[in-house]
Amino acid sequence: MDETTVDDGSAIRDGFSGQRMLVVPRAAVAKALRHPVTGKLMVTDAGHFPHAARHGRVRPRGAREHVLLVCTDGTGWCRTEGTRFTVSRGGTVLLPADRPHAYGALEADPWTLWWFHFTGVDAADLVRTAHAAAGGPVTHLRDPAPVVSLVSQVIDALDSGLTASAFIEAAGAAWHALTRVVATGRRGPGSDLSPLERAAAHLRAAAPRRTSVTALADMVGLSASQLTALFRERLGVTPLQFQVQLRMTRARELLDGTDLPVAAVARETGYDDPMYFSRQFTRVHGVSPTGYRSGAHGVRAAGSDHDPG
Repeated sequence: MDETTVDDGSAIRDGFSGQRMLVVPRAAVAKALRHPVTGKLMVTDAGHFPHAARHGRVRPRGAREHVLLVCTDGTGWCRTEGTRFTVSRGGTVLLPADRPHAYGALEADPWTLWWFHFTGVDAADLVRTAHAAAGGPVTHLRDPAPVVSLVSQVIDALDSGLTASAFIEAAGAAWHALTRVVATGRRGPGSDLSPLERAAAHLRAAAPRRTSVTALADMVGLSASQLTALFRERLGVTPLQFQVQLRMTRARELLDGTDLPVAAVARETGYDDPMYFSRQFTRVHGVSPTGYRSGAHGVRAAGSDHDPG
């Protein structure tokens, strides 16, 4: 476990239960920055640190990339440009590249942090625009869930592999997250959605990728048990069951409207194992994917070369 020493002499560390952290190899970053899309905005690192006791960073010369931090629970601090800020739930910090800064969790109430580092030819303009809108590096989001949902999608994209398409997907989600921060600074924060609605919106946006209940609860400021109870009370299912429903809805759409093989439908709906997908589909629908497609359910019956029109 790595440690850094802050200027009050205390140690701050990496490595937290339930964390996710993705670091793109710098050779891959250099190649991506020559791409016409990711050359404009490239995410180099991203992560989620839940209840990150004694976490922090001290960078006397700043980071090589710009840094976005979003706090969804607990409290931390950030020092930059000669000012120290308290960062609590909804606190969002944008740190420009190559500027000295330090940040960390408060010992008594450690923060839950979502973050990514980014670079590219458009990155500095986004940071400057956000600072101008907010009047400084710190913005408060009354509802951080939409931005955190996008950060989660950045993490998921990087986790899917070191490919151009993954980097483009991460860049798109990052761009959306950053522009939301800019818009919040201009208009002031606000959201009328309940925690349940925000959680469900994230699951729909992230499908078919699976989001853990703990990460989902962190996004909307609840405990995992509170969120699960809300899903059961209002929707009659757990968050994981809700995700299965979303996957199965997408599976039906693909079986109805395409000629993709069942194995390809499984992959498109987030299942690496076609046999497991078939068992899940049969359990939910009472018929196998092949039986569903060949019956009256599908738009295209097996063996038909006619598309109704």
